[in-house]
Amino acid sequence: MKVYPFKIPKPLNNNLIIQVDEEDIFYNKLHQHQEIQISYIQKGTGTLLVADSIHTYNPGELYVIGSNLPHVFQCDANNLGKSKMVSIFFTKQSFGEKFFDTVEMNELHSFFKNAGSGFKATSLPLALENSIRTIVDLSILNSFIVLIQLLQNLSHAKVKTLTSFVYPKNITDADGKRMQIIFDYAISNFTNEITLQSVADLVFMTPNAFCRYFKQRTNKTFFQFLIELRLEYACKLLKTESEMSVEDISIKSGFNNLSNFNRKFKEYKNSTPKRYKNYNY
Repeated sequence: MKVYPFKIPKPLNNNLIIQVDEEDIFYNKLHQHQEIQISYIQKGTGTLLVADSIHTYNPGELYVIGSNLPHVFQCDANNLGKSKMVSIFFTKQSFGEKFFDTVEMNELHSFFKNAGSGFKATSLPLALENSIRTIVDLSILNSFIVLIQLLQNLSHAKVKTLTSFVYPKNITDADGKRMQIIFDYAISNFTNEITLQSVADLVFMTPNAFCRYFKQRTNKTFFQFLIELRLEYACKLLKTESEMSVEDISIKSGFNNLSNFNRKFKEYKNSTPKRYKNYNY
């Protein structure tokens, strides 16, 4: 998808932006912005793309997207009702050039270090979750207080890194358009057979040139990306479709045979599909 140099709409003299997205779909273009983004998913499920990585998001989860990290929250087509996400946007300089570098803020350094790669919080106090849900109704001062409490908790929380790939900060328009075509095609067709020739043809490249191009920009091959996309979808089905067999899930996820699915699942997820289904990781 095109990586848009997105600017967060900011009210005059307001350096902390609170945004509630309640739509059938969120902003569905891969984009990047200077602000650090903290997003809490209230309703809806879908796929989160961050730089070179693919993740499944669900209600009750909180994600931190670092400054200039390309990302997109893609809602599932079968969501019942509107999806809802509460997001907080700010920069490290929002409250003064050295505000977060003062001694009083030393406790928050791990948050900013982890934010560079993006992360998902795997633990968060219930009281803080409730504060995030209602932060849009708070005064500017109370919103700021909730943010500092949130940063403090996230500095000590267990987290899962979203990407380890150092993404180039300056992305040309031509690159963005090509990646838009490639990702759109993969996301729309990953459950079907996709050949290297077919995807290379979309961006008017030879297969060899396309392979080099894609790996330079994502740090992985196109088929690695495709496998990860299929496995994330399979994980979602394993968690939610208790009546479906592992073999049916493998076929529905785009794998051509069960043994290949089992092998790739173990390689990427360090578990068998059956164990994942039974223990619901």
